Amino acid sequence: MIRISPKIGTAIILLGGAALIALYLSDEAQTQDVPQYVFDPTWPKPLPNNWKMGGVTGLAVDSNDNVWVLNRLNDLTSIELRAELTPPIAACCVRPPSMIHIDKGGNVIGSFDAPQGHGMDVDDEGFVYLGQDTVRKYDPRTGELVGEVARTPEREGGGRVGLPPPMQREPGQGTVGPVYRFLPRPPRPVIEADPAEEAREAAAVAAFREKYPPETPMIVGGLEEIRIIEADNEMYVADNYLGGRVLVFDLDTLEFKRGWGAYGKPLAEISTDDADHAYTPNGPMPQDFAGHLTLNVSNDGLVYAADRNANRIHVTTKEGEFLEEFVLAPGTGVGGSTGGVAFSPDPEQQFLYISDLTNNKIWFLNREDGEVLDEMGQMSENGGQFVGLHMIAVDSEGTIYTGEVFSGERVQRFVQTNSPKGELLQQLSDM
Repeated sequence: MIRISPKIGTAIILLGGAALIALYLSDEAQTQDVPQYVFDPTWPKPLPNNWKMGGVTGLAVDSNDNVWVLNRLNDLTSIELRAELTPPIAACCVRPPSMIHIDKGGNVIGSFDAPQGHGMDVDDEGFVYLGQDTVRKYDPRTGELVGEVARTPEREGGGRVGLPPPMQREPGQGTVGPVYRFLPRPPRPVIEADPAEEAREAAAVAAFREKYPPETPMIVGGLEEIRIIEADNEMYVADNYLGGRVLVFDLDTLEFKRGWGAYGKPLAEISTDDADHAYTPNGPMPQDFAGHLTLNVSNDGLVYAADRNANRIHVTTKEGEFLEEFVLAPGTGVGGSTGGVAFSPDPEQQFLYISDLTNNKIWFLNREDGEVLDEMGQMSENGGQFVGLHMIAVDSEGTIYTGEVFSGERVQRFVQTNSPKGELLQQLSDM
């Protein structure tokens, strides 16, 4: 056996990652002012306890610049969980907790197991807010549920509402995986529609929407995004009812305060007709959100709501006054181009960082006018590239963290090229 010293081994790892630097920087950076980034192959460290992460459905940086990762355990398949069996029949792996806390050094410093969800944030006191069928607030030290936002007691089309019982997981038994339900179905024999059944389904939808109109001051659909603004003592939430609604809640009481739809329209004016939410790539923009709404709030008090299924970002004030619309890669179909929203680290937050699930890249936009200035990444399983780029977060130093779904199922870190770590990685690439 050949033995390699830890120092040499680390250098080899760094060299391997740094050699790919050119792949992660735009070929044609349009302005020198846009921060440039290098993939950091040293973060995170290998997960402890033989854990294998599922798809990342929530990502947040806390006040200490440590990273919280919400991962979807039901993405894991049986071939990834053979170490759970008694006796184990392979060296890897076991399910991790759904919430994993990682420090700047890449070490896991905490975790707790909560029901799976989508979207999350952390307040300055360290409490974790998870999007499940509503927003639930957890004490990360114990995993105890300490608060939740009100939601309707039923879902459109049926389905479970409320905190589920503890998940009973059969050791070593996973699911069909994270991609199966997104794949096109094989052709099936055409079955003639039953007009009576279609009429019953349409009547049920209409009855639900009449019972819970767009202005319903609670969560109605599933959760897409959570953003906490400590200075205002408020929490911004996007649920997916009627293509998506921006909802604002009091952070202390979790009571509803205000909300709006596309183009800043009052909640009551959101259309209940699905046709008004439809978008065709390169087609006209719908007058209501099309779906999978995420958001973030800038230091100067502007709300950026990314309507992923319509490839656009709406900019409003905190009161919902519409200011402008940015369209990004309008020809993108399937899952859309405008995913997560983050900001550059400068005090003015000059640039928007947009994660793109479908094209698997990060877009860098001028925040003032939405002009695309740069891009980073492509679809690949290599370190620093993406397969299912789902979540994005930026710390106080401007470091970018990403989380992937589908077969990506990982978190990655990108440091600025002019940072000490970035300069070291670039030097190694020249060796």
